[in-house]
This record gives sequence, structure tokens and C-alpha cells, in this order.
Amino acid sequence: MKRCFIIAIIVINVVFVSCIPYKDTVYLQNKSNAVDSTQVIVEKQKPYRVQINDILNIRIKAAKQETVSIFNPIGEGDLNVGSQERAYFDGFTVNLHGNILLPKLGEINVLGFTVDEIKQIIEKKLLETEYKAANDIFVTVKLTGLQYTALGEVNNRGIKIIFKERVNIFEALASSGDILDTGNKKDVLIIRQFPQGQKIFHLDLTDAAVMNSPYYYIQPNDMIYVKPIRQKSIGTGTTAFQTIGSIATVITLITTTVILINR
Repeated sequence: MKRCFIIAIIVINVVFVSCIPYKDTVYLQNKSNAVDSTQVIVEKQKPYRVQINDILNIRIKAAKQETVSIFNPIGEGDLNVGSQERAYFDGFTVNLHGNILLPKLGEINVLGFTVDEIKQIIEKKLLETEYKAANDIFVTVKLTGLQYTALGEVNNRGIKIIFKERVNIFEALASSGDILDTGNKKDVLIIRQFPQGQKIFHLDLTDAAVMNSPYYYIQPNDMIYVKPIRQKSIGTGTTAFQTIGSIATVITLITTTVILINR
């Protein structure tokens, strides 16, 4: 009887240690008692500044559209090509010197500028040529989708592209199939490229205060890495029933082995 009691205590302890706590699985918990952080989020959200290898989608319209047709894609080619491939071929890639090459206008440096600033630069360049009337020209500049890479404990790893100007960490993870039960939601890594090199930032997605983080919104070419939790390396289940099942299997195997040896 005493032996059974000891075994039961051991099993209970292993279950509690091996299972994933409920608080580690829930997003956006109110850990800091914050009520409304909308204004803070708006203030901390900074416009993206263009980097090398970014692809810009530039469209120029005018009262006489034929005068600016040289700037815009003709629309020919393989109609079966997807939107990502079409954006790649139709867009303007920022080269290693931070420049893009536009017809008639030549090379324009865009490195470190926002898309609104690039729009103004192009409009100014156009007005310095044969396009004199500002009301005759309409320029739009956009990034050709927000590309990022999802790695680690997510359902759908790989390079992803979302055709939005602003994407937060939860939207990015949702496009990657969300975090697995074995993923560490309390320490998600954002690896971001800067001119001086890469930097790593840590986000606790179980804390609602993550919405105040300047890294809550991802940027083009970010890498999102979700680390595995400790329970995955132990090899136990993610729930109490799974853990008990694993332990029962091990105990059964040991018991059977001992019985066969003693025969």
C-alpha cells in the first residue's frame, strides 16, 4: 500500500512538472493591469524605411495617360504567373547602392526613405522634366507585399508574403498556421535587419502589454522564430492525459520487463 502511495505521488509530480501551464497557452493576458493602450500603440508605430533588396510598386497616372505609359507595366506576359511573381517582375528592386532605376528619370536613391517620401521625390523629378502641371500627375508608391520568414514551432514554416502595408505579430503567425502547442509563446524572437547588422528582439505574446512594443508590428524581411518549450525536449505530453498516458506506457514496459526477467 505504501509503495502504491509513493508511486502515485511520483506520477502526480511528474504530471504537474511535464504539462504546459494554462497561463502559458493564452494570448494577451492582462499582466500589467493595462486597460487601453491604443494611443500608445499609435505613437510607437513608426513608418517603414526602405532597405536594400526591397521591391517597390510604382504607378504614375496623368490626364494624358499615354504620356506616362513608359513608367507603368504593359500587362503582357504569362497570365498564369501569380501575384507574387508578377510583383517581382513589374516592381523596382532597390540595388546594393540603395537606388532604383526609372525610365527617363534614371537612378533615384530611396534607401532609408519612407514610401511617402519616395512618392514626393518622384513627383519632383517628374516636374523637373516635361511634366510641368502638378495636377496632371498622380504617383503611388507601395511595397510589393510584406515578406517575412516564420521558423520554429509554427504549423506552416517558410517565407510568407502578406499584401498589406501594416501587419502585427499575431496576423503574421496566423498566416503561418499559428504557434504549435509545443511553442513558447512567452519568448518569440523577432530577427530584424538594420544597416549595421541584424538585431534580435523578444516578445511575450501571453502579455497584453506586447501591443505597446515597438516590435509588435513586423517589418519586411523580418524573421519570426518560435522556440520549443521545455516539455518538448522531455518528450512528455502537452496535456495531463497525454502525460499520464506516456508515464503509464513506461511503467507498463518496465513492469513487463521485470516480470519476464524474474520468470
